[in-house]
Order: sequence, then C-alpha cells, then structure tokens
Amino acid sequence: MTLEPAEGVVQAVVLYDGRLLLVADGHGWALPSGTPEPAEPAEATAARIVYELTGYLVDGTESLAAHDAPPADGMSAVVCQLLSETPSDGAALAPEQVRWSSIPETADVVLPEAVRAYLRGHTPV
Repeated sequence: MTLEPAEGVVQAVVLYDGRLLLVADGHGWALPSGTPEPAEPAEATAARIVYELTGYLVDGTESLAAHDAPPADGMSAVVCQLLSETPSDGAALAPEQVRWSSIPETADVVLPEAVRAYLRGHTPV
C-alpha cells in the first residue's frame, strides 16, 4: 500500500474506551488538527499533530477519506490508535486544553460527517 502525501488540514480521530480525544481550539473543542509537512501522508500527519499538541503517542491507521470522495473543504480525517495512555511532557497544549469526551458529549462539537458516521459505528450499547 502506498501512502499519498496529504493536502489541506488533517484531523485526528482518536477513540479510546468509548471516548474521543478533543483539544481546545479557541472557540470550544475540536479534533486535533494540523497541516502536513512536505510529502507527509495524512496518517503520519495525524500521529505527529496528536503527539505535538497533546503528548499522546498514536498511530494513524485509517484515512476516512479513503472510503468517501475527498472532502471539498480541504480537510481529511484519520482514525488513530492510542499507543500511550499517559501523555509525555512537552505537549504544546496544557492539560486543561485536552480532554476525553464520551461520544454523546460530542454532540455540540463541529465534526465532519465522515467522523460522525464513524463514531455512530462505535457508540457503546
């Protein structure tokens, strides 16, 4: 499998134990997001931005754009596996700017429809 370089903004979808990783974005809460480095695939971008912003180590495993047409807004979302339950020191965001929210608590968070559809498939029963 060849990973294509990402374009636009990449959002990281980190779901662990029924909770979604969110970061403060100045207007509320949002998915960790950022822009790719030159020639960097979306999966690598997602892993890097989560680590840089929050200190959590993740592995970008699946681009949600791979299942749908590329988004018209220039944003893509990547599902990430959490590799460390405790963040490392040196994150760009303070601990109070990072939170784990249950899926129902994300109702007021602006999320792309592809992410909402993915979360619907992971709602605890």
